[in-house]
Amino acid sequence: MLTGRCHCGQVKYQMPEEAIHQAICHCEDCRRHSGAPFVGWALVQSSDLLIEGELKTYESSADGRRQFCPNCGTGLFYLNPVIFPNQTDVQIATLDNPDAIVPTAQIQTAERIDWVKQLNEMVAFERYSA
Repeated sequence: MLTGRCHCGQVKYQMPEEAIHQAICHCEDCRRHSGAPFVGWALVQSSDLLIEGELKTYESSADGRRQFCPNCGTGLFYLNPVIFPNQTDVQIATLDNPDAIVPTAQIQTAERIDWVKQLNEMVAFERYSA
């Protein structure tokens, strides 16, 4: 099992090492909720996801539910019973080892921020330097 947690550690979880699918989502809903240009997701059976701690749920769309830590605000899970019945999407970056699950696709690219296409062309620094 893989382990993960929110920023403050109040919510911890375990999930299977194998996901049903894993992808990077570029939709506006994911961007606005995370404050990031895209979000990595791994879909698992809800019954295989073990969660320790209290979650807050936000209805982000007609069928979508985003779950996050009520203390630090870290987004952790996405549920949509219409699209993913009995399944939960887990934010890959909240895993203790985010390299354990590698996205295999990009979705909602029609909503992708244009400059994201050029990330590999930008100057890169291994650490922030003032």
